[in-house]
Amino acid sequence: MSARLPYAYRYLRAKKKFPHVWCPGCGIGIVMGSIIRAIDSLGWELDDILMVSGIGCTSRMPVYVDFNTLHTTHGRALAFGTGAKMANPNLKVLAVMGDGDSMAIGGNHIIHASRRNMDITAIIVNNNNYGMTGGQFSPTTPRGAKTSTTPYGMIEPDFDICKLTEAAGANFVARGDVYHVVELDGIIKKAMSGSGFRVVEALAPCPTNFGRANRQGDAVNMMELLRDNTINIAQADKLPREKTEGKIVRGIFADKNETGYIEIYRKLCDRVSSGVKK
Repeated sequence: MSARLPYAYRYLRAKKKFPHVWCPGCGIGIVMGSIIRAIDSLGWELDDILMVSGIGCTSRMPVYVDFNTLHTTHGRALAFGTGAKMANPNLKVLAVMGDGDSMAIGGNHIIHASRRNMDITAIIVNNNNYGMTGGQFSPTTPRGAKTSTTPYGMIEPDFDICKLTEAAGANFVARGDVYHVVELDGIIKKAMSGSGFRVVEALAPCPTNFGRANRQGDAVNMMELLRDNTINIAQADKLPREKTEGKIVRGIFADKNETGYIEIYRKLCDRVSSGVKK
């Protein structure tokens, strides 16, 4: 491949046709760029990486990257990723999911991956609806928002992905968005550098479905909403509560160094194989 091409092409499947499948204005491609930049910065070898996905808009990401990839069933990215990590603990496993894929049908998997502190980096692109199948509501759809299945407004409360996974035991939990890209790059790199279960929620616009249903304007308008309606945790901590009311907080909420599942399992295997029962 020509040396004149941008470095990112080293991480993409050379024969895959572009432009990609995502709608104009979708933020998933931006998240993919953040992942690539983080991997390039860390100097990882492509053969050492496994990207796993389930079903949904975000699940198409493994189609484009030149890593080991698994495109699995709906909500099961973490289950497949766990199996791969157990079979080959040296793999650097990334599970990319959408909000519906990870928090609805995959809800139990993410709770127990957090509880086990399984050595996987989970990157959840949250666009507040099931974008691929027509814009139905998801577990992260804000109360009052309109979707194709809540035309009069969502009446259920939404899940806070970060609070849920932190409470369940994940080592690293953070939130970024596709407007503040440099910040998102750093969050994803830090997540990948850690051990145990690491969760990054990436807020992204869905102009085709969610934006249209809620009259949020075009892709540029939705990016401006991310700019204006989010606040970094360091800034939020310095402001009175009334100044941050209604804002979504970005940043790192948990950053622990507790032993991950794989190390604990390896020690158990060594103990059992040596005949020590205690």
